Amino acid sequence: MKRINSIDIVRGIVMAIMAVDHVRDLVHVDSIGQSPTNLETTTPILFFTRWITYLCAPIFVFLAGTSAYITFRKNNNISLTRSFLIKRGLYLILLELIVVNFALFFDPGFHTIIFEVIATIGFGFIVLGLLLNTSAKWLGIIGLVILFCHNLSPFIPLAANSIAKAILNLFFSPGALPIFSNRVFVMAYPPIPWLGIMLVGFASGKLFELMEEKRKSLFIKIGIGALLLFIVIRYINIYGDSVPWSSQKSAVFTFLSFMNVTKYPPSLAFCLVTLGIMFLMLSFVEGARNKLLQIASVYGKVPLFYFIIHFFLIHFIMVVIMLLQGFSWSQLDFASGTFGRPKGVQSGLELWAIYLIWVSVVAILYKPCLWLGIYKQEHKQWWLKYI
Repeated sequence: MKRINSIDIVRGIVMAIMAVDHVRDLVHVDSIGQSPTNLETTTPILFFTRWITYLCAPIFVFLAGTSAYITFRKNNNISLTRSFLIKRGLYLILLELIVVNFALFFDPGFHTIIFEVIATIGFGFIVLGLLLNTSAKWLGIIGLVILFCHNLSPFIPLAANSIAKAILNLFFSPGALPIFSNRVFVMAYPPIPWLGIMLVGFASGKLFELMEEKRKSLFIKIGIGALLLFIVIRYINIYGDSVPWSSQKSAVFTFLSFMNVTKYPPSLAFCLVTLGIMFLMLSFVEGARNKLLQIASVYGKVPLFYFIIHFFLIHFIMVVIMLLQGFSWSQLDFASGTFGRPKGVQSGLELWAIYLIWVSVVAILYKPCLWLGIYKQEHKQWWLKYI
């Protein structure tokens, strides 16, 4: 199968959107110790600045599974594809734990080690590689079972302090685990729920073998169906998310409560609304040709490169802002998980400035991404598959 433009465009759109959340995390004046989805302290614009980025990780993981299917079809060789997926999976886990963690915290002592989206994609690739003998249909069914049932994992009857419970929590739920002295391992993206998204993405790769008009129509139906199911399940308010919605002080905040779905781990409601939107996005860009979509595809062709470089760039900008705000280098605390932001004092910028920095970061990275995308297209060295 040849490269599919709609995948690059949608992936590029969410990669660009993703940067606004990371700028907010590192630079916003209220980002340390205050959640933008806390309805008692947030504003609608701050809430949706965070919520719009909920699209990024599930779409990124889903399309990673779809890309694995395309690679499998291109190679037409189970052993070759299995070897590639396992090697790439191990590489992504190491990349997350070393390079991405350093870019996030600028802490050479690695006092906080986070297992996030790149590592969970790596885990998914390893599992997918081991399951390649299973048909795409059955992998999709397994993925759907995980998506619809993983919210039941807390009800598995295991002793609270048992080793089995601790291992289960590590794979199904976020948590922190002290390691060595003054260091902590944070499971931010528990791999099993995200594996479900990847397996469904892999099985959905077959949809991209359909003719453009047929898959465009099918994507609309799937997207609308997923969103309607989200509305029904969320409205019933019994199952599908660990945080029920409730009436608030106004209609706007009641709507925010309804949309305040759980990402860690990705609840059924979270998956339905984000992946439903993704299918509508795929349908919208199928066959579309304009300058903005062409620009988006530039980022989507080199997502891993963009992901790593944008973290370094945003963190460098944050350090410069701290110094310009009058803090000395000795006041920057890189070892406590605050990204270097000084503790106990106000720092950072207001939300309007976050948006300006976000646009600047995406614009700065356009040329490097364009160059690398062209270089990868014109050269076929093995190492290019890993960036």
